[in-house]
Amino acid sequence: MTALVIKPGAYAAMHARSLERPDDFWAEQAAAIDWEKRWTEVLDSSRPPFFRWFKGGELNTCWNAIDRHVAGGRGDQAALIYDSPVTSTIRSYTYKELRGHVSQVAGALKAVGVTRGDRVIVYMPMIPEAVMAMLACARLGAVHSVVFGGFAPPELASRIDDCKPKAIVTASCGVEPGRIVAYKPMLDEAIALAHHKPIACLVKQRPMVAATLVKGRDHDWDEAVGMAKPADCVPVAATDPLYILYTSGTTGQPKGIVRDNGGHAVALKWTMPNVYGVQPGEVYWAASDVGWVVGHSYIVYAPLLHGCTTIVYEGKPVGTPDPGAFWRVISEHRCSTMFTAPTAFRAIKREDPEAKHLKRYDMQRFRALFLAGERCDPDTFTWAERILKVPVVDHWWQTETGWPICANPLGIEHFKPKPGSTAKPMAGWDIRVLDAHGDEVRKPGDIGALVAKLPLPPGTFPTLWNAEDRFRQAYLAEFPGHYKTGDAGFVDADGYVHVMTRTDDIINVAGHRLSTGAMEEVLASHPDVAECAVIGVADQLKGQLPLGFLCLKAGVNRPYGEIVEEVVKMVRDRIGPVAAFKSAIVVKRLPKTRSGKILRGTMQKIADSESYKMPATIDDPAILGEIKESLQSIGYAGKA
Repeated sequence: MTALVIKPGAYAAMHARSLERPDDFWAEQAAAIDWEKRWTEVLDSSRPPFFRWFKGGELNTCWNAIDRHVAGGRGDQAALIYDSPVTSTIRSYTYKELRGHVSQVAGALKAVGVTRGDRVIVYMPMIPEAVMAMLACARLGAVHSVVFGGFAPPELASRIDDCKPKAIVTASCGVEPGRIVAYKPMLDEAIALAHHKPIACLVKQRPMVAATLVKGRDHDWDEAVGMAKPADCVPVAATDPLYILYTSGTTGQPKGIVRDNGGHAVALKWTMPNVYGVQPGEVYWAASDVGWVVGHSYIVYAPLLHGCTTIVYEGKPVGTPDPGAFWRVISEHRCSTMFTAPTAFRAIKREDPEAKHLKRYDMQRFRALFLAGERCDPDTFTWAERILKVPVVDHWWQTETGWPICANPLGIEHFKPKPGSTAKPMAGWDIRVLDAHGDEVRKPGDIGALVAKLPLPPGTFPTLWNAEDRFRQAYLAEFPGHYKTGDAGFVDADGYVHVMTRTDDIINVAGHRLSTGAMEEVLASHPDVAECAVIGVADQLKGQLPLGFLCLKAGVNRPYGEIVEEVVKMVRDRIGPVAAFKSAIVVKRLPKTRSGKILRGTMQKIADSESYKMPATIDDPAILGEIKESLQSIGYAGKA
C-alpha cells in the first residue's frame, strides 16, 4: 500500500501559487497532456465573464485518454473493467483493446455522417459501450451529451431539441434489480415528441430485450461497428466543447453545462495524483453512472487520462446481492481508491450497521474513500472511517465545476479531517462567504453564500449551451465578480470549508436564518437513525418550522414516538430553542434522484400543499405518495 503524502506547508504553497500565478501554474500542469498545437495564451480574459483556457491550443481528448497510453507502453494494461452483478458478467478491456473498439465505434458514427462539432446523444445503461460511445465522439471531435438511461421521453425530447444531435446512441434496455427497463420505446417516443429529428440511431441489442429498429434511421450496433472503418483522432481547439451535460433548470428548461477539451483534460489529469493520490496503473473506481458528472469525470475521463484502470459497475450498493457488494468489487479487482455518494454508504450502514459483510473480503490494497454528491453527515463519515480504517474524504464539487472545489488532497498534504467539512479549496479555487448584501461575512464560522472569485480554474464550465444570458443570470449576476455555487456554509478559523446546505434550504424561523444541514447532522448522530432529511414547512406564526424525516437502521423495533422525542431533545440541546425543532416522522425511505440527492424541495412543496412537477430524475415516483401519506398523518400535505 502506498503511504499517504504528508508534507506540511505543501498545500499552502500550491494553492497560493495557483491563485497568484495562474498562467504559470496551469501551463506547468498542461505539460502532462499531449498537444497537437501549443496554446498561444493560457488564460484568455478578453471577454469576461466568459473566460477561456489554453486559447490557440489544439489536442484530442480521446488520444490523451487511450492512444497515448498504447504508444507509451500501457497497451496490455487493463483500461476498463466491466462488473455487472445484475447480469452476472465481468469483462476486462486492455488499453489496446479499448482503442480498437472506440476507433470502430467512431468509424460507425462517421459512416452515418457525424463529424467534428456535431452533437451525439448517448442514452445508455452502465455497459462498456456507453464509455466507448463517449470516447468515440471525442475521437471525432464531436460533442457528446449523455442522458441518463431510462429518462422519461418528454425530458429526453427537451434535450434533443436543445442540442440538436445528428445521431443518438442507445441500447435496447437497462437492467435493474428485479426488472428490465426497455429503452428503445422511450427513445422512439422522445424522437416523436421532439421537433428536431436525428438522422441516425445506433442501437446496442442486449440479450434481455430485442429492440425494434426503424428502417432507414436505426442501425444495429454490432453490425454497424463490425463493418466500420476505424477512425483516427481529430484534433480540436482546446476551447471547443467536449460535451454537454444537462441539469434540471428551475424554469423547466434544462441547462446544458458545456465542458471544453483543453482545460478539462489538464484539470482532471491534475486531480488524479494530487487530490486522489492515485498513480498510473492503479485501479480506481467511481461508483456512479455515466449519466452524471461523476461518471463523466471519474469513470471515463480522469482515470483514463492518468493511465489508470477504471471500473464500470452495473449494480447497486445493496441488493446486488447484499450490502457487501462494494467490498466484493474492491477486493476482486484490487481497487486502491473509491469515489461514491454518501447516500450509498448510508444505505450500506442501514442494512449492515456492524459491517459484517466487510469481513468476508480482502481490502488490503484499498487505501482511500472519497464521498461527494451531497453533504456527508459526520455520523456516516466516522462510521466509514471506523469500518474501513482508511482515510475518508468528503469533498465538494458540482456538475458545473466538473472536478473538486474543496477536498483533502491526499497526494499533496493529508490534513486532519473534520467530519462535516470538505476541507480546503483546491488549485485555482478562491472561495469566499458572502452575506445577503453581497459583502464578505465578518468572522470565521459565520454562515453565508459560498461563492468562488472569477475566473474559475480550467475544467469548469465556460458557459451554457446556446444560453450565454442564462449563464450570466443564473451564476454570475447576484454576486458580481463571483460564481454563485448555490450552496451555503462557512469557513472556519483553520480555513476548512463547511458546505451545510443549498442556499434555498436555509429556512427562516421567526427571523433567524437556520441551516437544515446542521439539524440533519444532529439527527444523523442518533444511534437508531440510518438516514434523515429536514425541510422547512410553512407556519403562520414563525414563517417556517423545521420538520424532520427519519429512516431507521435495520432491526430497530423501538416505539417511533420515543425516537422522535429523543431527536427533538438532541436538536434543542445542540442547536438551541431558536431552531424550534419540534416535529419529526419516521418513514421507510426518502425520495431521491438516481444520483442519490434527496428531493427536499419536492418534499417541502408536498408538505405545504403546493403544486409540483414530478422530478425527471426521481429514482422511484411511488415514494412521493408514501411521503404525502406520512405528512398527512401529522396534519400536513392537504390539511384543512
